[in-house]
Amino acid sequence: MQINKSLIGDNHPTFIIAEMSANHGHDINKAIDLVYAAKESGADAIKLQTYTADTLTLNHKSKDFYINKGPWSGQYMHDLYKEAYTPWEWHGQLFELADKIGISIFSSPFDPTAIDFLEELECPAYKIASPEVIDIPLIRRVAQTKKPIIISTGSATISQINEVLKCLKQENVKDFALLKCTSEYPAPPEDIHLKTIPHMKKTFKCIVGLSDHTMGIGVPVASVAFGAQIIEKHFVMDRSDKTADSFFSSTPEEFKLLVDSVRTVEKAIGRVNYPLTESEPKRCLIVTNNIIKGELMSIKNIKSLRPGGGIEPKYFDQIIDKYSASRDMLKGTLLQWDMVKLK
Repeated sequence: MQINKSLIGDNHPTFIIAEMSANHGHDINKAIDLVYAAKESGADAIKLQTYTADTLTLNHKSKDFYINKGPWSGQYMHDLYKEAYTPWEWHGQLFELADKIGISIFSSPFDPTAIDFLEELECPAYKIASPEVIDIPLIRRVAQTKKPIIISTGSATISQINEVLKCLKQENVKDFALLKCTSEYPAPPEDIHLKTIPHMKKTFKCIVGLSDHTMGIGVPVASVAFGAQIIEKHFVMDRSDKTADSFFSSTPEEFKLLVDSVRTVEKAIGRVNYPLTESEPKRCLIVTNNIIKGELMSIKNIKSLRPGGGIEPKYFDQIIDKYSASRDMLKGTLLQWDMVKLK
């Protein structure tokens, strides 16, 4: 799969996405700062969310629209989304900036009008947020753009994921990826289950990554060793900024450490590798007390110690109490076969 100049998949670097989400706090200058900071942190892409409160929910003050649990409890959905959305009139400016400084930018649409709008901006890829994974008509409309699609699975069952993949197959979409995602904010590490990543790759035969909501960088860095080829993490200039998502987002300093750590892990993973030839031994049998000719080799006068250069330690049991000195030896002598003989 390819997004702009970035190739994603086997034998390519992990594609790292900084999720702006609501962290602009309705300040266009903060949004601009986030694009610059994502680039400086080493992210491959910055992602927006394209919706309005009215395209995502109804302005209806009934219990069905009231959030009564979780970090955003105590408010109605419409009020939350009105506070969190990214103004559509900003998108063009942010897309132009990202293109200018050399970082990919794309978005999560939440209704067909958002897809049409993003198509006008030549959005290079699309992300399906985890709550929308069950919205097959929305996914089908995105699939019809023929752009790469990244899909967060959230709490989707295997059956629901298969429904998504069936839709993509019907639309002849080949460039897609699934992200393991735990829809908790912040997500406890014990609820992440990174072992699901290789299982998803084997089961669904596609690129798999991690949409991470944990605090810190340990979990996303570890995900690379489990085969994650995409990492998405929320990104904020300062966690003290009071936005809908700031409390579980990474700062630029943390994000740079994340990127650097992922690149280190990629190098360390390498390939299956065993030495083809034995290395020079680093230990050998060494005389620990002066030995006279004819004296029996015993635990009192030889030990396996560093450095190497003498008889290898694997012969210790063969020599002890069975071989005697063929000549006098001083303490510190590296024992050689011509120095001993069977008694």
